[in-house]
Amino acid sequence: MKKDNEQISNDNNEAQSTASFFPLDRFNAFSDGVFAIVITLLVLELPVPPEGAPVLSALAASWPDFLGYAISFAFVGGIWLSHAGLTKYMTRGDAVFFRLNLVMLLFVALLPFSTHLMVTHLRAVDASAAVVIYGINLLVASGLITALLYYAEHDRFLVEHNIADHIVERAYRQRRTYLILIALAILVALIAPLVAVASYILLAVGFLVQPLLGLRRRN
Repeated sequence: MKKDNEQISNDNNEAQSTASFFPLDRFNAFSDGVFAIVITLLVLELPVPPEGAPVLSALAASWPDFLGYAISFAFVGGIWLSHAGLTKYMTRGDAVFFRLNLVMLLFVALLPFSTHLMVTHLRAVDASAAVVIYGINLLVASGLITALLYYAEHDRFLVEHNIADHIVERAYRQRRTYLILIALAILVALIAPLVAVASYILLAVGFLVQPLLGLRRRN
């Protein structure tokens, strides 16, 4: 009888523990939907030359719009790759993890606005303010995907048991390095906005390519 009571107690504790976690199917579906919508909105912001205007010269004059699109696409793609790489090793999520993800998506979804703001004012006297605001958007969005990695690293109940700690820790360290570099680029934007934009380009390429290199090494 005592053993039966202990078994019932253990089963109840396990059920309560399981109830505090959430499956990842809707988590991934919702997140992927937001990423897809953001990239679509970035494309819709690109200007189309009006009828009667010289197409090539009009497109060349709109180079800031295409530059902003390329940078933001690379950053969104890099965040999505990091997001996909993280959830690949996860078995479930909890309330904190889901809420962190929602806040991260909030700032990812803000990128079409901050991108349009930057490219519109890139050649104006207030270019520094626009480039700084864009950089802050990148910094917060990148910081929140780093926070997700950090949380998963310190709550191993969310990650598959056969995944070594160094895999998650390495991804966290790489994201942390990007945060420092983005913060430095924001400081540069205060005095040299075009140099900061060039820094954003380099960081965007690295942010997009680095997860792919990590996947290649694991394969």
